[in-house]
Amino acid sequence: MDIGTAILIIGFAALAAAFCLLVIGVVFSELMNSEIPPGLGNRGKIHLLHGGMVGIAVVGRILERLGLCQQLCFTRWCTDRLAGRKRPPPAGLRIKDSTFAGVPVRIYEPTALSEHKRRGLVYFHGGGWVLGSIDMYDRVCQHIAKESETVVVSVGYRLAPEHRYPAGLDDCELATHHFLSVAAEFNVDPHRVALGGDSAGGNLAAALSQRLAVIPDRHLPSPCGLVLIYPVLQMADFNLPSYLQNQAVPVLFRARMVFYYLQYLNGDTSVSQDVLEGRHVPAELKLHYSKWLDPSNLPREFQDGAQKRVMTAHDGEVYHIVKGGLEPGMSPLLAEDDVLCRTPPTFILTCQYDVLRDDGILYRKRLQDLGVKVTWCNITDGFHGILSFFRKNWLSIPAGVRAMEQVVSYIKTL
Repeated sequence: MDIGTAILIIGFAALAAAFCLLVIGVVFSELMNSEIPPGLGNRGKIHLLHGGMVGIAVVGRILERLGLCQQLCFTRWCTDRLAGRKRPPPAGLRIKDSTFAGVPVRIYEPTALSEHKRRGLVYFHGGGWVLGSIDMYDRVCQHIAKESETVVVSVGYRLAPEHRYPAGLDDCELATHHFLSVAAEFNVDPHRVALGGDSAGGNLAAALSQRLAVIPDRHLPSPCGLVLIYPVLQMADFNLPSYLQNQAVPVLFRARMVFYYLQYLNGDTSVSQDVLEGRHVPAELKLHYSKWLDPSNLPREFQDGAQKRVMTAHDGEVYHIVKGGLEPGMSPLLAEDDVLCRTPPTFILTCQYDVLRDDGILYRKRLQDLGVKVTWCNITDGFHGILSFFRKNWLSIPAGVRAMEQVVSYIKTL
C-alpha cells in the first residue's frame, strides 16, 4: 500500500470517528436532558429507545445539512424499518391492501364463520401527523382484528409537511365513507363501525367524528363509537399539569408536541416558544377555553404540580399564524357543546407519564358533562407511544400489552 492510499484511508477513518463521536455526544446530551420517572418500568429499555430515536434524528439532521437527504425522509425510513419484515397473515386472519376512494388502506378480516355481521373499526395511526404508516401499525391492527373478531381498516392518510391540514383528515373521511358504503361486502354491519386511533390518529378520529356529526351523510350511518388512545386534542394550552410534569419524559417531549402541531398546521416553527408560553391565544379566548381547560377540572390526584395560571400577554401576529390550530378540526377538545354532545360512546386511554394525559382526561369530563357515555383507562406506568412497540420483539413494553388488552376488551362491547 502506498503512502497516499494509507493517508486517504486514515483520513476517512478519522472522519468516520469524528462523525460517530459527534452523534454519541449529542445523543448523550439529550439523554441527560430527559427524565425517566421512578414509576416507569423498563427504565433501561426506555433509555435505549429514546437514545435510538435521538440518534436517528441527529444523523438525519447531519445528512440534511450535507445535502444528502432530508431529515424527515431519513427518520421515516428508519421508523418504517422498525415495523420489521412483512410476515404471512396469522391463522384466522385475511389481510389485503387496497384503496378506498383513492386512499391507501389495509383490511384485516377474521376468517372464522360468523352467524351475524361483524363489527368494524377504521383505524388511524399515530406519528404526529408527520410519521407512521400502515406497515408500522400492522401488528397492532392484526391483534385487534383477531382478538376482537373485528374487521379493521387501517388508513394510510397523507402526512405533513408535504400535505398539511386538512389533507389527512380529508383522507380519513373519504376512507370512512367508502367503508361504510361497502361494509356489507366484508360482512360488516355499517351500524357497528367505530373510529379509532392513537396520538395524532386519535385526534383524527375525534375530529372526524365531529365533522360527520355536523355534516352527516344521510345515506350512511354515523360511527357507533370512538376508540381514542392517548389522543392529541387541543393546541390552546401546553401548560397543563401533564405537560409540565412530563415535559422531558420520552418519547414525546412537550416542545416536540408543539413542533408536530405546527408542522401539521403550516410549518412555521418560528413561533414554537410563543405557543409554548401561551402567547398565541387572545385573552377573551383564554377565558372562553378556561371552563374546559382549567386544571381544577382534573381529578385531584392529577393536579399535583399544577401552577397558578399566569395570563401571558398574547401576540396578535402569533395568533394570526396559528389561529387555525384552535379550530375543532385540529383541536377537538375546543368544539362547542352543541357539536360535542353528538359524540358517540367513547373509549379513552391515557398514560400517567405522557404530556397528553390531561387532554384525554379533560375530554372525558366534557363528554360526561354532556351526557355522552365514556369509558376511561389510565395506564399508571405507561408513557406516550407504548402501543407503537406492541409485539416488536425486545422493544415490546409490558404496559403496552396491558393497554392493548384494554382496547380489545372495549371493542368487544361495541
